[in-house]
Amino acid sequence: MNLLIDGKAAAVSGASAGLGLAAARALAAEGVRVAICGRDRKRIESAAESIAGLAVPIVADVSTATGATGFVERARSELGAVDILVANAGGPPPGTFSTTDVDAYLGALELNLISVVAMCKAAVPAMQTARWGRVVAITSIAARQPIPDLILSNTARAGLTGFLKTLALEVAADGVTVNSLQPGLHDTDRLRGLHGGNTSQLARSVPVQQIGRPEDFGAVAAFLCSDHARFITGSAIAVDGGAHRALL
Repeated sequence: MNLLIDGKAAAVSGASAGLGLAAARALAAEGVRVAICGRDRKRIESAAESIAGLAVPIVADVSTATGATGFVERARSELGAVDILVANAGGPPPGTFSTTDVDAYLGALELNLISVVAMCKAAVPAMQTARWGRVVAITSIAARQPIPDLILSNTARAGLTGFLKTLALEVAADGVTVNSLQPGLHDTDRLRGLHGGNTSQLARSVPVQQIGRPEDFGAVAAFLCSDHARFITGSAIAVDGGAHRALL
């Protein structure tokens, strides 16, 4: 399927590896010019080299509002526009209510909520003016179904989901769609780090009996950025192999 976004420009944060990189690759395969960011220069430059087509590596730390805003501004400078924003960031450290200090919540909220707000503030007004834009935030199935021992992520992702739904309603008439993707278990460095590299047992907990492939997730992200997805907005879509079992 031709997604009809050839020639568009996208800013994809947290794209030195994992799901962010998979989304950038999928967009580039559709002819989108992408700017990607990460904190480590060597890793983000290597990631850019692995993307077919035009990929601009930008060193940026989107865990702060200043860094997040700076990334979008730099992407616009390099590409001439930001038609598509894929907002992604790493997850906060694990912990429970009893083991997590109050101060830790501030860092988690800045990383997984405020950073996306800042990127949207930097990118969306120009999309509204152009009467076309796509925002896709990579959150977590934790926003829908809290994950044990990840109280910081559960809290921040739920707040972000509320922001994205509100933003979607406000800009829908301007030709800008805003959606989030809620990944379950995917074969990423973070998942292997949280579980000591052993994912075979985790696969048995997923109804499809396997861990998700980043490239499949990237294809879903690219579709939401497409012209065909113009009627999808305000949605939080689980990409989890059926792991979320509730009706809604």
